[in-house]
Amino acid sequence: QVQLVESGGGLVQAGGSLRLSCAVSGLTFRDHAMGWFRQAPGKEREFVAAINWIGGTYYADSVKGRFTISRDNAKSTVYLQTNSLKPEDTAVYYCAAGNGRFLGTTIKEYEFWGQGTQVTVSS
Repeated sequence: QVQLVESGGGLVQAGGSLRLSCAVSGLTFRDHAMGWFRQAPGKEREFVAAINWIGGTYYADSVKGRFTISRDNAKSTVYLQTNSLKPEDTAVYYCAAGNGRFLGTTIKEYEFWGQGTQVTVSS
């Protein structure tokens, strides 16, 4: 049974930082690209960042330069370091395991999903 469990969300003031974690079990972690998506109230789920099986990364323009995705294959964990947070970053953040090794930016390219962790940025 594949499980993805996010943690690290919370309430932070604008300009602050949070480090999100996603612990993965039930699959060969090193063979999967991993991604982070987010969904704000009333909006569609959107791509945030992705990392392929050998550490190549890609970011949405809205977070480039502020967020950093990384992975620790020994711990089967993917991270999202979020800096310089803005109120518009407020959303539920989801991690997802890709269908294969290569990163993608669309929901359909990810097979397994976590339950999400809330990030709220106050102005």
